[in-house]
Amino acid sequence: MSDAILLAGPTTSGKSALALALAEALDGTIINADSMQVYRDLRIITARPSPADEARVPHLLYGHVDAAENYSVGRWCVDAQAAIAETRRAGRLPILVGGTGLYFKALSQGLAAVPPIPAGTRVSVRARMAADGVAPLYAELQQRDPRTAARLMPGDGSRIARALEVVLATGRSLSDWHSEGMLPSIDGASTDKLFLDVERAELYCRIDARFDAMLVGGTLDEVGALAKRELDPALPAMKAHGVPWLIRYLSGEIALAEAAEGGKRDTRRYTKRQATWFRNQLPDFTWIKPEAALTFVSGAIRR
Repeated sequence: MSDAILLAGPTTSGKSALALALAEALDGTIINADSMQVYRDLRIITARPSPADEARVPHLLYGHVDAAENYSVGRWCVDAQAAIAETRRAGRLPILVGGTGLYFKALSQGLAAVPPIPAGTRVSVRARMAADGVAPLYAELQQRDPRTAARLMPGDGSRIARALEVVLATGRSLSDWHSEGMLPSIDGASTDKLFLDVERAELYCRIDARFDAMLVGGTLDEVGALAKRELDPALPAMKAHGVPWLIRYLSGEIALAEAAEGGKRDTRRYTKRQATWFRNQLPDFTWIKPEAALTFVSGAIRR
Protein backbone atom coordinates (compact mmCIF):
# COMPACT_ATOMS: atom_id res chain seq x y z
CA MET A 1 0.00 0.00 0.00
CA SER A 2 1.32 3.42 -0.94
CA ASP A 3 2.09 5.74 1.96
CA ALA A 4 2.48 8.94 -0.10
CA ILE A 5 1.63 10.38 -3.51
CA LEU A 6 3.98 12.58 -5.52
CA LEU A 7 1.96 14.46 -8.12
CA ALA A 8 3.94 16.50 -10.65
CA GLY A 9 3.17 18.17 -13.93
CA PRO A 10 3.22 21.48 -15.81
CA THR A 11 1.08 24.47 -14.94
CA THR A 12 -2.58 24.13 -16.02
CA SER A 13 -2.30 20.32 -16.21
CA GLY A 14 -4.91 19.91 -13.47
CA LYS A 15 -2.61 19.01 -10.56
CA SER A 16 -4.46 21.06 -7.96
CA ALA A 17 -7.90 19.76 -8.89
CA LEU A 18 -6.67 16.18 -8.94
CA ALA A 19 -4.88 16.60 -5.62
CA LEU A 20 -8.07 17.94 -4.08
CA ALA A 21 -10.10 15.00 -5.38
CA LEU A 22 -7.49 12.53 -4.12
CA ALA A 23 -7.28 14.20 -0.73
CA GLU A 24 -11.04 14.05 -0.29
CA ALA A 25 -11.25 10.45 -1.48
CA LEU A 26 -8.24 9.15 0.44
CA ASP A 27 -8.21 11.33 3.57
CA GLY A 28 -5.11 13.18 2.44
CA THR A 29 -3.24 16.39 3.17
CA ILE A 30 -1.91 18.41 0.23
CA ILE A 31 1.72 19.55 0.62
CA ASN A 32 3.12 22.12 -1.80
CA ALA A 33 6.08 21.13 -3.99
CA ASP A 34 6.17 24.21 -6.22
CA SER A 35 9.01 26.68 -5.70
CA MET A 36 6.90 29.73 -6.57
CA GLN A 37 3.73 28.86 -4.66
CA VAL A 38 5.68 29.07 -1.39
CA TYR A 39 5.69 32.88 -1.67
CA ARG A 40 2.83 34.65 0.07
CA ASP A 41 3.10 37.65 -2.29
CA LEU A 42 2.24 35.57 -5.37
CA ARG A 43 -1.10 33.84 -4.87
CA ILE A 44 -2.75 34.78 -8.17
CA ILE A 45 0.12 34.74 -10.66
CA THR A 46 1.38 31.35 -9.41
CA ALA A 47 -2.15 29.86 -9.41
CA ARG A 48 -2.07 28.82 -5.77
CA PRO A 49 -5.14 26.94 -4.52
CA SER A 50 -8.00 29.25 -3.65
CA PRO A 51 -9.01 29.90 -0.04
CA ALA A 52 -12.16 27.86 -0.70
CA ASP A 53 -10.12 24.87 -1.87
CA GLU A 54 -7.73 25.23 1.06
CA ALA A 55 -10.73 25.05 3.39
CA ARG A 56 -11.88 21.71 1.96
CA VAL A 57 -8.81 19.70 2.98
CA PRO A 58 -5.58 20.56 4.83
CA HIS A 59 -2.96 22.36 2.70
CA LEU A 60 0.63 22.87 3.90
CA LEU A 61 3.61 24.96 2.68
CA TYR A 62 1.58 27.37 0.56
CA GLY A 63 2.39 31.08 0.88
CA HIS A 64 4.53 30.64 3.99
CA VAL A 65 7.63 32.49 2.69
CA ASP A 66 8.16 36.23 2.17
CA ALA A 67 9.20 37.34 -1.33
CA ALA A 68 12.33 38.95 0.12
CA GLU A 69 13.70 35.51 1.03
CA ASN A 70 15.81 33.32 -1.23
CA TYR A 71 14.06 30.06 -0.39
CA SER A 72 16.22 27.05 -1.20
CA VAL A 73 15.68 23.39 -2.01
CA GLY A 74 17.34 22.51 1.29
CA ARG A 75 14.95 24.66 3.28
CA TRP A 76 12.01 23.15 1.44
CA CYS A 77 13.24 19.65 2.27
CA VAL A 78 13.35 20.50 5.96
CA ASP A 79 9.88 22.05 5.78
CA ALA A 80 8.53 19.14 3.74
CA GLN A 81 9.89 16.58 6.21
CA ALA A 82 8.06 18.37 9.01
CA ALA A 83 4.87 18.60 6.93
CA ILE A 84 4.97 14.91 6.05
CA ALA A 85 5.52 13.98 9.71
CA GLU A 86 2.64 16.23 10.80
CA THR A 87 0.38 14.67 8.16
CA ARG A 88 1.20 11.13 9.20
CA ARG A 89 0.72 11.93 12.90
CA ALA A 90 -2.78 13.06 11.98
CA GLY A 91 -3.40 9.71 10.28
CA ARG A 92 -3.65 11.30 6.85
CA LEU A 93 -2.02 10.52 3.48
CA PRO A 94 0.71 12.97 2.30
CA ILE A 95 0.00 14.20 -1.23
CA LEU A 96 2.90 16.31 -2.52
CA VAL A 97 1.91 18.46 -5.49
CA GLY A 98 3.90 20.78 -7.72
CA GLY A 99 6.04 21.31 -10.75
CA THR A 100 9.49 21.78 -9.23
CA GLY A 101 11.55 18.77 -10.23
CA LEU A 102 14.42 19.51 -7.85
CA TYR A 103 12.02 19.35 -4.92
CA PHE A 104 10.81 15.91 -5.90
CA LYS A 105 14.32 14.69 -6.65
CA ALA A 106 15.68 15.90 -3.30
CA LEU A 107 12.72 14.41 -1.47
CA SER A 108 13.12 10.97 -3.04
CA GLN A 109 16.89 10.82 -3.58
CA GLY A 110 18.38 13.05 -0.87
CA LEU A 111 20.26 16.34 -0.92
CA ALA A 112 23.74 17.61 -0.24
CA ALA A 113 24.07 18.92 3.32
CA VAL A 114 25.26 22.46 2.50
CA PRO A 115 24.77 24.75 5.52
CA PRO A 116 22.93 28.09 5.19
CA ILE A 117 25.06 30.80 3.58
CA PRO A 118 25.24 34.12 5.48
CA ALA A 119 23.29 36.86 3.78
CA GLY A 120 26.35 39.13 3.69
CA THR A 121 28.35 36.61 1.68
CA ARG A 122 25.53 36.08 -0.76
CA VAL A 123 24.92 39.81 -1.24
CA SER A 124 28.63 40.47 -1.75
CA VAL A 125 29.05 37.78 -4.41
CA ARG A 126 25.90 38.84 -6.26
CA ALA A 127 26.96 42.48 -6.18
CA ARG A 128 30.33 41.58 -7.67
CA MET A 129 28.66 39.64 -10.46
CA ALA A 130 26.31 42.54 -11.19
CA ALA A 131 29.23 44.99 -11.33
CA ASP A 132 31.92 42.93 -13.09
CA GLY A 133 30.13 40.06 -14.78
CA VAL A 134 30.51 36.33 -14.25
CA ALA A 135 34.06 35.89 -15.65
CA PRO A 136 36.00 37.11 -12.56
CA LEU A 137 33.83 34.95 -10.30
CA TYR A 138 34.45 31.91 -12.47
CA ALA A 139 38.20 32.56 -12.41
CA GLU A 140 38.14 32.76 -8.62
CA LEU A 141 36.08 29.57 -8.40
CA GLN A 142 38.65 27.79 -10.57
CA GLN A 143 41.26 28.69 -7.96
CA ARG A 144 39.22 27.91 -4.86
CA ASP A 145 37.13 24.94 -6.06
CA PRO A 146 38.51 23.58 -9.35
CA ARG A 147 36.44 20.38 -9.22
CA THR A 148 33.15 22.24 -9.11
CA ALA A 149 34.32 24.84 -11.64
CA ALA A 150 35.15 22.06 -14.10
CA ARG A 151 31.54 20.87 -13.95
CA LEU A 152 30.04 24.28 -14.70
CA MET A 153 29.70 26.28 -17.89
CA PRO A 154 31.74 29.52 -17.69
CA GLY A 155 28.63 31.59 -18.35
CA ASP A 156 26.35 29.91 -15.80
CA GLY A 157 26.24 32.84 -13.41
CA SER A 158 23.71 31.46 -10.96
CA ARG A 159 25.54 28.18 -10.31
CA ILE A 160 28.97 29.82 -10.30
CA ALA A 161 27.83 32.38 -7.73
CA ARG A 162 26.31 29.64 -5.58
CA ALA A 163 29.48 27.55 -5.65
CA LEU A 164 31.65 30.54 -4.81
CA GLU A 165 29.36 31.53 -1.94
CA VAL A 166 29.66 28.06 -0.47
CA VAL A 167 33.45 27.90 -0.54
CA LEU A 168 33.81 31.47 0.78
CA ALA A 169 31.33 30.90 3.61
CA THR A 170 32.34 27.39 4.67
CA GLY A 171 35.94 26.96 3.57
CA ARG A 172 34.90 23.76 1.81
CA SER A 173 34.09 23.13 -1.81
CA LEU A 174 30.58 22.43 -3.01
CA SER A 175 31.88 19.09 -4.30
CA ASP A 176 32.95 18.17 -0.76
CA TRP A 177 29.55 19.07 0.64
CA HIS A 178 27.87 16.97 -2.04
CA SER A 179 29.61 13.90 -0.65
CA GLU A 180 27.68 14.35 2.62
CA GLY A 181 23.98 14.66 2.14
CA MET A 182 20.49 14.74 3.54
CA LEU A 183 18.89 11.31 3.29
CA PRO A 184 15.71 10.85 1.24
CA SER A 185 12.56 11.79 3.13
CA ILE A 186 10.33 9.17 1.53
CA ASP A 187 10.62 5.54 0.50
CA GLY A 188 10.30 5.51 -3.26
CA ALA A 189 9.22 1.86 -3.28
CA SER A 190 6.04 2.67 -1.32
CA THR A 191 5.16 5.91 -3.10
CA ASP A 192 2.98 6.56 -6.13
CA LYS A 193 4.78 9.03 -8.43
CA LEU A 194 2.81 10.62 -11.27
CA PHE A 195 3.51 13.23 -13.92
CA LEU A 196 0.38 14.63 -15.58
CA ASP A 197 0.81 14.51 -19.33
CA VAL A 198 -1.22 16.99 -21.38
CA GLU A 199 -0.95 17.22 -25.16
CA ARG A 200 1.25 20.21 -25.93
CA ALA A 201 -1.15 22.21 -28.09
CA GLU A 202 -3.87 21.85 -25.47
CA LEU A 203 -1.44 22.78 -22.70
CA TYR A 204 -0.38 25.93 -24.50
CA CYS A 205 -4.02 26.97 -25.00
CA ARG A 206 -4.65 26.49 -21.29
CA ILE A 207 -1.56 28.53 -20.36
CA ASP A 208 -2.66 31.43 -22.56
CA ALA A 209 -6.22 31.32 -21.22
CA ARG A 210 -5.09 31.21 -17.60
CA PHE A 211 -2.75 34.17 -18.04
CA ASP A 212 -5.56 36.21 -19.59
CA ALA A 213 -7.83 35.27 -16.68
CA MET A 214 -5.15 36.31 -14.20
CA LEU A 215 -4.91 39.75 -15.80
CA VAL A 216 -8.57 40.42 -15.06
CA GLY A 217 -8.46 38.58 -11.76
CA GLY A 218 -6.17 40.82 -9.75
CA THR A 219 -2.65 39.84 -10.76
CA LEU A 220 -1.76 43.37 -11.87
CA ASP A 221 -2.51 44.65 -8.36
CA GLU A 222 -0.55 41.73 -6.90
CA VAL A 223 2.52 42.37 -9.04
CA GLY A 224 2.21 46.10 -8.49
CA ALA A 225 2.34 45.60 -4.73
CA LEU A 226 5.39 43.40 -5.16
CA ALA A 227 7.12 45.97 -7.38
CA LYS A 228 6.60 48.69 -4.76
CA ARG A 229 8.76 46.71 -2.36
CA GLU A 230 11.77 47.33 -4.66
CA LEU A 231 13.28 43.93 -3.95
CA ASP A 232 16.40 42.53 -5.61
CA PRO A 233 15.38 41.46 -9.15
CA ALA A 234 17.57 38.36 -8.73
CA LEU A 235 15.34 36.96 -5.97
CA PRO A 236 13.33 33.89 -7.07
CA ALA A 237 9.95 35.53 -6.42
CA MET A 238 10.90 38.41 -8.69
CA LYS A 239 11.56 35.98 -11.54
CA ALA A 240 8.27 34.07 -11.35
CA HIS A 241 6.77 33.60 -14.81
CA GLY A 242 5.07 36.82 -15.86
CA VAL A 243 6.35 38.97 -12.99
CA PRO A 244 9.27 40.68 -14.80
CA TRP A 245 7.10 41.39 -17.85
CA LEU A 246 4.24 42.84 -15.82
CA ILE A 247 6.62 44.99 -13.80
CA ARG A 248 7.91 46.42 -17.07
CA TYR A 249 4.33 47.15 -18.11
CA LEU A 250 3.49 48.79 -14.79
CA SER A 251 6.59 50.97 -15.03
CA GLY A 252 5.50 52.17 -18.47
CA GLU A 253 8.24 50.44 -20.49
CA ILE A 254 6.00 48.22 -22.63
CA ALA A 255 2.34 47.73 -23.54
CA LEU A 256 0.17 45.24 -21.68
CA ALA A 257 -0.20 43.05 -24.78
CA GLU A 258 3.59 42.69 -25.04
CA ALA A 259 3.88 41.92 -21.33
CA ALA A 260 1.15 39.31 -21.52
CA GLU A 261 2.69 37.62 -24.54
CA GLY A 262 6.10 37.59 -22.86
CA GLY A 263 4.70 35.96 -19.74
CA LYS A 264 2.81 33.36 -21.74
CA ARG A 265 5.85 32.60 -23.91
CA ASP A 266 8.14 32.14 -20.90
CA THR A 267 5.64 29.78 -19.31
CA ARG A 268 5.23 27.72 -22.48
CA ARG A 269 8.99 27.38 -22.90
CA TYR A 270 9.41 26.39 -19.27
CA THR A 271 6.87 23.56 -19.55
CA LYS A 272 8.83 22.12 -22.48
CA ARG A 273 12.09 22.15 -20.48
CA GLN A 274 10.23 20.82 -17.45
CA ALA A 275 8.97 17.75 -19.31
CA THR A 276 12.45 16.97 -20.64
CA TRP A 277 13.94 17.33 -17.15
CA PHE A 278 11.45 14.95 -15.56
CA ARG A 279 11.93 12.34 -18.26
CA ASN A 280 15.71 12.41 -17.80
CA GLN A 281 16.08 13.01 -14.06
CA LEU A 282 13.06 11.19 -12.61
CA PRO A 283 12.33 8.28 -14.94
CA ASP A 284 10.46 6.39 -12.22
CA PHE A 285 7.51 8.81 -12.47
CA THR A 286 4.50 7.37 -14.33
CA TRP A 287 3.30 9.68 -17.09
CA ILE A 288 -0.48 9.67 -17.23
CA LYS A 289 -3.34 11.70 -18.68
CA PRO A 290 -5.08 13.81 -16.03
CA GLU A 291 -8.47 12.23 -16.69
CA ALA A 292 -7.07 8.76 -15.92
CA ALA A 293 -5.02 9.69 -12.87
CA LEU A 294 -7.70 9.63 -10.17
CA THR A 295 -8.80 6.10 -11.04
CA PHE A 296 -5.18 4.94 -11.36
CA VAL A 297 -4.07 6.31 -8.00
CA SER A 298 -7.18 5.29 -6.12
CA GLY A 299 -6.75 1.73 -7.36
CA ALA A 300 -3.03 1.69 -6.55
CA ILE A 301 -3.61 2.97 -3.01
CA ARG A 302 -6.20 0.31 -2.27
CA ARG A 303 -4.21 -2.61 -3.66
